[in-house]
Amino acid sequence: MYNLHSHSLLSDGALLPSEIAIRFLSEGYKAIAITDHVDYSNIESTVEAILKFCRRWPKNIPIKIMPGIELTHIPLNQFKPLSKFARKKGIKVIVAHGETTVEPVIKGTNRAALEADIDILAHPGKINDADTKLAKRKNIFLEITSRKGHSNTNSFVAKQALKFGAKLILNIDSHKPEDIINPKQLIEIARKAGLSGQEINKIYKNVEKFINTYKSV
Repeated sequence: MYNLHSHSLLSDGALLPSEIAIRFLSEGYKAIAITDHVDYSNIESTVEAILKFCRRWPKNIPIKIMPGIELTHIPLNQFKPLSKFARKKGIKVIVAHGETTVEPVIKGTNRAALEADIDILAHPGKINDADTKLAKRKNIFLEITSRKGHSNTNSFVAKQALKFGAKLILNIDSHKPEDIINPKQLIEIARKAGLSGQEINKIYKNVEKFINTYKSV
């Protein structure tokens, strides 16, 4: 099991990256990504801190830690340069904060993010057909989330992805200790979104392929 969307105290989370890792490990997860919120104000320091943490994570602790970021509430023309910067520095999981229905998000964010070098479009809200097709063409994951509020459109996102063949990912978007749910609970959220056991297994296989491309930083 995995979670490729989590926040530490490097942004608006409550835990150190090491605390996040150990809590997920205790719940049976095999891989996570630390994906703190960034924009131009903090991307350099946050990327450096996350990469430093991942490089020094002991190999004998049985949970893989992937370095990531979440591009959050940024102007549309900043997705490409910021994702390019992060990728060049060594970030492996680039999440974009999508057009959730529970926060004010700049219209067109889904499209601008998908046109950049990202891996996951988080909580994309009422994502339209054209953007869903673009996610499929670019092999970008659309997120099904356990996070309160953002999860309101899980069923819609699942239907769009299944309709057009886009890839899905199950994520927790954790900020606090109580956000960290166990794998069975995460699977139940996927089922509530209308996904079958076979579809959930396919999601896991796709994400495992992505995770397995990562060795170390």
